[in-house]
Amino acid sequence: MKKKNLWDGLNDAARKALRPRNYKTGSLSERVAGSGVDAGKLAAADRRKPEVKRIWIPGVEIFPREIHPQRHRGAFGEFARRDHGVPARIGFWPKQWSAARMFAHSAKGFHVHPPSVPADSTAEKWFRRLFVLQTENYSLRPYDHEQWDMMFFVQGRAEMILRDVRAGMPSRVMRFFVDGVNHRSHNNAGVIIPAGVAHAIRVEGSEDVIMVYGTSTRFQPEFEGRIASEIETADLPESWRTFLK
Repeated sequence: MKKKNLWDGLNDAARKALRPRNYKTGSLSERVAGSGVDAGKLAAADRRKPEVKRIWIPGVEIFPREIHPQRHRGAFGEFARRDHGVPARIGFWPKQWSAARMFAHSAKGFHVHPPSVPADSTAEKWFRRLFVLQTENYSLRPYDHEQWDMMFFVQGRAEMILRDVRAGMPSRVMRFFVDGVNHRSHNNAGVIIPAGVAHAIRVEGSEDVIMVYGTSTRFQPEFEGRIASEIETADLPESWRTFLK
């Protein structure tokens, strides 16, 4: 007996348009650079493993947060402690703290902060010294002269995409999902982003995202470089633009 085609009930045009969904997860490196992974998976990753080394952007830190449920009342979430964990290890504590709210279904386009390169060095040589030759000599990092970000999410769920655009560095991409305090999970994480690493944020889901972030320098508008940020604009309808002319 001839095997029946599962889609015989559709017309020819619909059958030709069909595309199967790929449910294969792929390797960690494929997912980090492609569809994205949970922040919790990256926070728990062994950075010494070759596969993790290949996908990790030097200077980026993703670390777990403590969220304490308070029954019948809500939750209490810690951000970080200056003298404990990752901030203490890398010697970075922000000079300024800020908060931002992103409406549901909105996004922040890619933006990047300029790295500070010593006058007696090229960018390529400087980054090689910082992130290849002397990876644990954190005292070399010029936190006071370039903007590093330390980010935390208080509400909602966010998708983050990072891309290394520093001169001479591999163009790695890291894509991951972070949960706010109101979603207690292994994806409650803090994120540190170095200068020279472009980053974008997109709200996942139907609730607003509220984030708190600290910067290694005080806010300076000239430190805000925009790349592919058209997503932040909301064009007026054509009829409105015609009327306003």
